[in-house]
Amino acid sequence: MPRSPEQIQQEIDAARESLAATLDQLVYRGSPKRLTAQAQARAQHFLTTPAGQAAMAAVGLLVTVVVVQKIRHRNR
Repeated sequence: MPRSPEQIQQEIDAARESLAATLDQLVYRGSPKRLTAQAQARAQHFLTTPAGQAAMAAVGLLVTVVVVQKIRHRNR
């Protein structure tokens, strides 16, 4: 049974609304400000955990060792 022009127009309108909603979701998910804020919150949370504090201590130790070696190498 063929569709009426009104049915076709309703289907087009429904598809347009669905695509607009999908686009809005993609814009929200890909928002640089939101992604930056989310990454910052995750990093801050990680740094308050014991694993995060241990990782920062390891990085600090590594930086200290590299700086000491550079200073020793210069003085030779």
